[in-house]
Parts: sequence; structure tokens; C-alpha cells
Amino acid sequence: MAENSSCIVEPIFHMTSSSPVVALSLVTIRDLSVAADIGVYAHEIGRPQTLVLNVTLHVKPVMADQISETIDYTRVVEYAEALARERTALIETFAYRLAEKCLAHPLVHEADVVVEKPGAIPQAVAGTRVVLRRADT
Repeated sequence: MAENSSCIVEPIFHMTSSSPVVALSLVTIRDLSVAADIGVYAHEIGRPQTLVLNVTLHVKPVMADQISETIDYTRVVEYAEALARERTALIETFAYRLAEKCLAHPLVHEADVVVEKPGAIPQAVAGTRVVLRRADT
């Protein structure tokens, strides 16, 4: 670090001819709970229900130790919370919209979103999974 108030960004990887190549770089959020206005039945409309989200984002490898090199996971939480405030009928739609929002970030190549609705059926946890990938990757 420099002695003044400016920050020198060090590369994370010091590349040599024998350096490993980053094969996969992921950002994950597990077990995020949001209260969403979701459901198709009359008794569900206007009554927030818990959704449990798991998000895995394939991102460009981080080359410097700074947040601008990746997607901030708090942004993903903000996306999910904003979607939860919108009226949605299907968890499949919710998952797709969240994956789409994540994929709009320029460093995200693929978004894998799992949405579970624990209260949907008494005997089990209902859920869905959506994987969106950029066409150019």
C-alpha cells in the first residue's frame, strides 16, 4: 500500500508461464429468504410468502482485489428484494427475472437461480431452477 491516502490495487494473480489458469469463478448466495407476493391461488394473493433463494453466478475471473472486478453480492440481494415486492404468480417467473437481472451485469456470464417455496405443499418443499447464459460466451 502507498503511504498516502490513495490505494494501489495489487493484482490477485502474478502470472508466469507455469501459473494456473482460472477455470471457473463463481459468486454464490445460499439460503436467502425473501417475503414475496407470489402465488396463483386466491388465498395466496396479497399474502407474502417465504421464498428461499440460491444463486450461483459465473463471473469473469477477478484480476485485482477490488469490488469493481466482480458483482457485489449485496446487489443480488437488492435485485431479489425488489422482485419480491412485485406481484408474481409463478416461482418460475421469479427465478427467470432474478437470473435475467443478474445476467445484465457485464461481468456475469451465467446465472443459476434456484427458488424454493417451503409453504407451497405440506409434505415437501416445492422449487424451480433457471439457468441463463449469455449468448456470446
